[in-house]
Amino acid sequence: MKISYNWLKQFIKIDWKSDETAALLTDLGLEVEIVEKYQSVKGGLEGIVVGHVLTCVQHPDADRLKITTVDLGNGIPVQIVCGANNVAAGQKVPVATIGTTLYDAAGVAFSIKKGKIRGQESHGMICAEDEIGLGESHDGIMILDDALVPGTPAATVFKIEDDEVFEIGLTPNRADAMSHLGTARDLRAGLLQSGINVELITPSVSNFRVDKRTLKIDIDVKEPKLAPRYCGVTISGIEVKTSPAWLQNRLKAIGLNPKNNIVDVTNYVLHELGQPLHAFDAAKINGKVIVQTLPAGTKFITLDDVERTLHEEDLMICDEKGPLCIAGVFGGKKSGVSESTNSIFLESAYFNPVSIRKTAKRHQLNTDASFRFERGIDPTITEYALKRAALLIQEVAGGEITSDVFNVYPKKIEDFSVFLNFSKVAKIIGEEIPKDTIKKILVSLDIKVNSVSDAGLGLTIPAYRVDVQREIDVIEEILRVYGYNNINFSKKLNATVSNSPRNEDYKIQNVIATQLNSQGFNEMMANSLTTASYVGLSEDLNPTNNVTMLNPLSADLSTMRQSLLFSGLEAVSYNINRKNADLKLFEFGKTYHNYLAGYEEKKHLSLFLTGSRNQENWTATQKPSDFFLFKGFANGILSRLGIQKTQNVPVTSDVFSEGIAISVGNEILVELGVVKKSILKHFGIKQEVFYADFNWNLILKLLSSKIKYTEIPKYPEVRRDLALLIDQSVTYDRIYTIACQTEKALLKDINLFDVYEGQNLPEGKKSYALSFTIQDHSKTLTDVQIDKIMSKLQKNFETELGASLR
Repeated sequence: MKISYNWLKQFIKIDWKSDETAALLTDLGLEVEIVEKYQSVKGGLEGIVVGHVLTCVQHPDADRLKITTVDLGNGIPVQIVCGANNVAAGQKVPVATIGTTLYDAAGVAFSIKKGKIRGQESHGMICAEDEIGLGESHDGIMILDDALVPGTPAATVFKIEDDEVFEIGLTPNRADAMSHLGTARDLRAGLLQSGINVELITPSVSNFRVDKRTLKIDIDVKEPKLAPRYCGVTISGIEVKTSPAWLQNRLKAIGLNPKNNIVDVTNYVLHELGQPLHAFDAAKINGKVIVQTLPAGTKFITLDDVERTLHEEDLMICDEKGPLCIAGVFGGKKSGVSESTNSIFLESAYFNPVSIRKTAKRHQLNTDASFRFERGIDPTITEYALKRAALLIQEVAGGEITSDVFNVYPKKIEDFSVFLNFSKVAKIIGEEIPKDTIKKILVSLDIKVNSVSDAGLGLTIPAYRVDVQREIDVIEEILRVYGYNNINFSKKLNATVSNSPRNEDYKIQNVIATQLNSQGFNEMMANSLTTASYVGLSEDLNPTNNVTMLNPLSADLSTMRQSLLFSGLEAVSYNINRKNADLKLFEFGKTYHNYLAGYEEKKHLSLFLTGSRNQENWTATQKPSDFFLFKGFANGILSRLGIQKTQNVPVTSDVFSEGIAISVGNEILVELGVVKKSILKHFGIKQEVFYADFNWNLILKLLSSKIKYTEIPKYPEVRRDLALLIDQSVTYDRIYTIACQTEKALLKDINLFDVYEGQNLPEGKKSYALSFTIQDHSKTLTDVQIDKIMSKLQKNFETELGASLR
């Protein structure tokens, strides 16, 4: 945002240097990023003086050149060769002296030097208006007032305006400061805190009056929620022309290009008061002005000659035949002011910020008006700004006010009420600010103090301060005006070691991510927004539990995901389609659910495995990834986290064609298995994909900060093997359970190292080769003890499983 210092001084009489004012504004939170010089004429006409042409004769060697003698006021006339056909003796003319810097039409600088033109010396240049930036004419040199004294600087003759412009990096919440008035309000508060008592001077509208009531245009606001306040007035007999120099200079200083006097006034008031305005050609309005929405698909051509398709929620300014303007965003081509306009309908309104924001975003329009409307303007100055603009239009374009001011304001926008606790102020700021100082600061910010007690203040916040609605917001206002630099800090440095728990989520995630990375997994991050149709791929997911976007970017990003599976399969499909078919992926992410009790987020860890388990290499045969490899990765995660006493139970999710679930008690910790082919087909995946879904919230709940450890055993362990002939239906898990129940104290490990099914075995049988590790931590085991344990194991296998030794 650009703020003109000269313009700012119209609100506050201040003689500070620009760098001092910039420093104060920055301390107040309006960070001044740069201060730039502005001159209404580039170069400020420096080096250009009034000259008196004493003589003018024809150049002896050029038909189009003349030799003049010019008095520059120093008593020593100089010779200047001039090519203008209107130069003559006795004239007062602008002369660029030796060393003066001028600028061409492209803004490129060049210096005036002593030289010879066709053999005749020339000590300067007599200038045309375009050569010194005072106009566009190049028909001849400028002829000045004959009463001017030779040697008078041209800058004093033409009243060149020098200004300084603050480039302020305004934060989006400070809608109240998006104008010269808003900046002046803050500056006044800062000056008062510095002990400088200044008055905020606002433009007077006391001269506003209705001249005639000859052009009445009624207003019908059909969407009061979208347009809480709407004002309008007509002005007739105007002349659309170029704006006066002072108005053009104000706009040019802040980077705006003047267009015509009517449009320039609306832009001027916008940047002066922060109230956007719009002028309609009254002759192009059919009947009354109607503020309403139109059916979706309605076509509308804006001022930039672009035909736009309207949304059913776009607020429009219409007449009885159709749309005239996109409210608060952009005007229409057919109703705009042109050179033939002689009467206007001037609009000033307060529009719903959310509505304007959505409309501007839909049509990809970002105008000065929408920028302010969507952040929230001051609803109390709507009529005041209208009168201010009307008076300025009369000043620069003539005309008469030909209607009363229509002010449609059915429900007043109320101010905010906040109670400020003195103890909370001291706690947040870290220093106790005197109560009188607090009240003084609040009053300087137009915050009314309604009640005072020992505990605090009852306050009323003006409606235009949309960013100050809570107690903490008021404290921030007090602090920024009081001055962050005025808060005392102790010279003593205190440092403490924070008591950070070991089981913080991010720490556990880092541990597991490091383990998975070492096993060849790559971490992925999928978008939490997805398509609603994915819910139909699983009966476990309910469409009514979808969390849908109110304003989705597209149909494919309209819903928050209920499962990490589908976004993961999108990544798998994307990689396979690009010849990267061997994948190990994991993701820490959240799912989102809309239950009857309210919205809920759940955190998960997902694993994906597909393709070969190792890269193609001449030293090793490629093997496809299988379920047992994948289960090992899942168990490795649980083992790394120290989660024990788990059970394998049947998987309940219908996304798996086969799989298992690992539980702790009655709660499912992780489900893993092979993804159904019907789901894979939806993503165009033809190879087997393994998927695991960890309930990360439950994992965090199970983790304990206590570390359990045991000493390294002093006595040796013993291994014994058994080769059992068992039925095909017997699982390793059953054998493992029986063994653990048979010998709980000394049996340390059980391992299945060979499975055989085939020739030389009875029908319906298979062979399992198992190793048993036995160890006593208190003594060395004897052969008698070991044989006794193995005999007991063998007997139980025979009894419960019908097993026999091979």
